[in-house]
Amino acid sequence: MIHQVGHKLRGQISQFSGKLCQGMGKVTIRFVSEMVYGIQARGSVRLSEVARSLEESISLKKVIDRLSRNLARLGLAREISHSILREGSSRIQDNTLLILDLTDLSKKYARKMEYLARVHDGSDNKISRGYWINTVVGAEVGSSQITPLVHKLYSQRALDFISENHEIKSAVHQVLEATGGRGIFVIDRGGDRKELYDDFLSEGKARFIIRQRGDRHLIYRGRQISCEDLAHQCKTPYAETVIREKDGQEKPFFIQFGFRPVHLPGHPDRKLWLVVVKGFGRKPLMLLTTEPMRPNRQVIWWAVQAYVIRWKVEETIRFIKQSYDLEDIRVLTYERLKNMSALVLAASFFASVYLGGKAKLQILALNVMNAAQRIFGIPDFRYYALADGIKTVLTRVGKGVARQDKRQKWDYQLSLLKDL
Repeated sequence: MIHQVGHKLRGQISQFSGKLCQGMGKVTIRFVSEMVYGIQARGSVRLSEVARSLEESISLKKVIDRLSRNLARLGLAREISHSILREGSSRIQDNTLLILDLTDLSKKYARKMEYLARVHDGSDNKISRGYWINTVVGAEVGSSQITPLVHKLYSQRALDFISENHEIKSAVHQVLEATGGRGIFVIDRGGDRKELYDDFLSEGKARFIIRQRGDRHLIYRGRQISCEDLAHQCKTPYAETVIREKDGQEKPFFIQFGFRPVHLPGHPDRKLWLVVVKGFGRKPLMLLTTEPMRPNRQVIWWAVQAYVIRWKVEETIRFIKQSYDLEDIRVLTYERLKNMSALVLAASFFASVYLGGKAKLQILALNVMNAAQRIFGIPDFRYYALADGIKTVLTRVGKGVARQDKRQKWDYQLSLLKDL
């Protein structure tokens, strides 16, 4: 059975890569297919590991050289990212949450990697060497499904870098263009900045839920008041118990919530709402949103849930980093680094969306997850198990990426359930 599943899986990777690289040429299609396969099969972004997974008859060094040469292709990251947005946009509905987050790629021991910059290492809570990665993940309230949309690596030392605000706004505009304006951006305290509000509100098209630092002034009933003072004064007539998992431990929180209609001083004609949640800590959780609130428990609770789901992005980032050992990346040039980041996006999209999200792929996804043979079963965040299962299957089956016979048209979508 595992060999049958492995055969189908290899075919799905080949088909996915071909679809992703439409119009890019045969060499690029083959390269992307090999990289997605190798990253999945070895759970690694190291070119030596990807090369070993391909099991080619030529020397390992020649395979690594070929992969490295293709990885340097100018603009590959942009093309892959555009294709992922095109594929993922169909899953984004009007009220889909677009969780935007900046994460670090720490390379504290690196010295020769191009444009190494100073980053805040979230694991050690220290300043380190490395790069920033801008991520956008689609999610729905009440669903465990995710849709990776953006995974862009950048350095503030690179020649084409303008500003962090530019990187964030660029990601927002690209996603909105791909989705036709659908979706609601959910951003942590780092998004509480004037330049982003000016951009979001200037055309009136971007919807958002942004956590407040508390030091911003808002207009409430015609006068300016600090956000934190307004939050402390806000009545919170509704209550819920929320369980948050962190570092493998579950911790319950009894929270109370309410809202206030407000305006930003720079945009007095645009009505906004401040959702206030008390109980997560000493300071209230403050969420500024474009979504209309009213004295209705269900409406306000939806906004609270929308932000709580943002914590899922932490799991998503860990999934990508750990499943593919992203921090072990060893290429030296900036173009290769950016292209590898885009290939990791493709691998995670394949595992979380392309493989498990289609009705005719459910049995395949189930078999792949079972192959992981986890001692404690498959967790709620099933993509860890899915990535482990893909690695297990491809390791046992081997033979490298599937090659398409020019005389034969493969249709794994239709033949998936055959012989299973």
